[in-house]
Amino acid sequence: MNVAECPDLNLLMKGHHFDPHRFLGLHGNEIRLWRPGAKTIHLEILGRIVEARQVSLDGLFVYSLKELIRPLDYRVFYHNGKLVHDAYSFAPSIGAVDAFLFNKGCHYELYHVLGAQIKEIQGVKGVQFAVWAPSAKGVFLIGDFNHFDGRYHPMRSMGASGIWELFMPGVVEGEKYKFEIHTQNEKLLVKSDPYAFYFEKRPLTASIVANVDIFHWTDDAWMQKRKKASLDRPINVYEVHLGSWKKKGDEFFQFRELARELASYCKEMGFTHVELLPIMEHPLDESWGYQVTGFFAVTSRYGTVQDFQYFVNYMHEQEIGVILDWVPAHFPMDDFALYRFDGTALYEHEDPKKGLHPHWQTAIFNYSRKEVSNFLIASALFWLDKMHVDGLRVDAVASMLYLDYGRSKGEWIPNPYGGHHNLDAIEFLKHLNSVVHSRFPGVLMIAEESSSFEGVSHSEGLGFDLKWNMGWMNDTLRYFQRDLLFRKYHQNDLTFSLLYAFSEKFILVLSHDEVVHEKRSLLSKMPGPDWQKFAGLRLLLSYMLGHPGKKLIFMGGEIGQWQEWNSERGLDWHLLESSFHLGIQKAVKALNHLYLQSPSLWKNDFHWEGYEWVDFSDGAQSVISYLRKGDHQILLFVHHFSAEFCPSYKIGLKNVREIVEVLNTDDEKFGGSGQLNRTVSVEENGIEICLSPLATMIFEVHFV
Repeated sequence: MNVAECPDLNLLMKGHHFDPHRFLGLHGNEIRLWRPGAKTIHLEILGRIVEARQVSLDGLFVYSLKELIRPLDYRVFYHNGKLVHDAYSFAPSIGAVDAFLFNKGCHYELYHVLGAQIKEIQGVKGVQFAVWAPSAKGVFLIGDFNHFDGRYHPMRSMGASGIWELFMPGVVEGEKYKFEIHTQNEKLLVKSDPYAFYFEKRPLTASIVANVDIFHWTDDAWMQKRKKASLDRPINVYEVHLGSWKKKGDEFFQFRELARELASYCKEMGFTHVELLPIMEHPLDESWGYQVTGFFAVTSRYGTVQDFQYFVNYMHEQEIGVILDWVPAHFPMDDFALYRFDGTALYEHEDPKKGLHPHWQTAIFNYSRKEVSNFLIASALFWLDKMHVDGLRVDAVASMLYLDYGRSKGEWIPNPYGGHHNLDAIEFLKHLNSVVHSRFPGVLMIAEESSSFEGVSHSEGLGFDLKWNMGWMNDTLRYFQRDLLFRKYHQNDLTFSLLYAFSEKFILVLSHDEVVHEKRSLLSKMPGPDWQKFAGLRLLLSYMLGHPGKKLIFMGGEIGQWQEWNSERGLDWHLLESSFHLGIQKAVKALNHLYLQSPSLWKNDFHWEGYEWVDFSDGAQSVISYLRKGDHQILLFVHHFSAEFCPSYKIGLKNVREIVEVLNTDDEKFGGSGQLNRTVSVEENGIEICLSPLATMIFEVHFV
């Protein structure tokens, strides 16, 4: 071999070799090894230990054979004394079909192909590494197995697919790795794996080889029942940030600890699901998880992959569903992650008018690129498949739908028809929901969508199961924050939502976004002296109970947290030592269990058949009343938004045979004044009740 004239050697030295297997490994009667910086290399060939000859000071070693052998007949000694098969002895482990489906945007199990896959090939155990970097001149694998030295292990390009791969014998679970990418403009990038299942604890950023298939699931009964689940069921969600639900000093509780405490609390309180703020890997605690760098990775803050699988499994055993916040709208621009991954705008748009989010200073995914939409769809399916989660709340959908979201005139590029809708994002969301529902029936896809975009939760529209009712939330909180004297002028804030309540399948939300950034906690939003604040919060939560739509409340609201949510500290659980805060919790518990036991509150949630106004016009006394109707049960809700006690109030509800008050938020056990309706006067033209101050009165009604 004339080393000076060897083009393969020159490519290896520059880091630009797209097919190192063509040159390294066993070729005829010669074994070629690439080990820059090494002085000697020993091999084991058919049981004999031999030494390779260095033919280039740049790191090329050769051993000339006297007999023909097969690629797996020899192994190489590494610097740590480990004896493994040669990585360049194996054929490609990614097939043409995999590459074709990926480039078409429909490889729905892409998490079985890219990333770090623990495998056994031809009887040899190791890890297949694969990464998408179509514009790279060369990609090198670095990790614990080579001291993160970017000279040792060039990867093989799989051609037009843009995928680079390398099977590494002897690599095991727990080893750290990254990719070193040589760009077209001669820059060197060190990137973590977009498809990694696990990462180092922040602030470190290396990917870690992990096995997502070794956990023993015992939730088969839940999973089978989920397949048949419809929306005609109670859905009452407790939104939780795991890092601050409870804290132990400066440390986080771990998934296994949280599973038992959280499941027990949800069962006691009557919640059907937990919704977790993003638990995908993210570098910054203060982002609450919404700036994701590991779209397939459980964050190492709270434990391992198996710890999270235990969490989900345990919640299922306790009959609690698990919904995850999922963020396909944008990603952070950290150097080690997705941003300009191969030196080009690979996952994002090149033009900042399309690729840079003006509010969050993050990158926007390029949904028109099939491989990018495939990446995101595969991420969603991964959590449903490998982690058994029961739903995804898709964050910031409005920012995806509109090209001019957060932008002024001249700061955005219209679609081909001159409009402001992001047609690629719309197609992506339709594709996503279609695939999820076909593969995982019963799973909930929930849109946080704040605009009036039509058909978000329609099968012929975007295809989500539920949409956050942001309009109801804004109108309701605006009303509840008004001085009680002026509420009578704003009755429409309470009634307007019924004009569109059944236009989408809504979930009512009092989420984390409403108790941060100086918006104040729910309790602190309430006007008046303390007794009115507590009564107002009980009234707010019971008003949400009666309104059509599924339910969600953020942690802390159910105990009357005074302070805004702070992600760096746990909830103020000590407040429950106060009878007023304990009363709030008791009221929420009673309301939740009434909800679970009352099909009229969830059976016809999305149809007028389940709701009927009794009186929405009494603004003078700040009262509204309505019926929630089921097949075998009718409940009358009367909400009194004034602090005045009214001993006699007539409601025009005719043909009543029997009526009983089943819950009153003014009950003394909830911290109220105890002005209850122990009996109700039934008259020919209606009923007569007492109006408890700042309270919801719920009656079971039987008509003639």
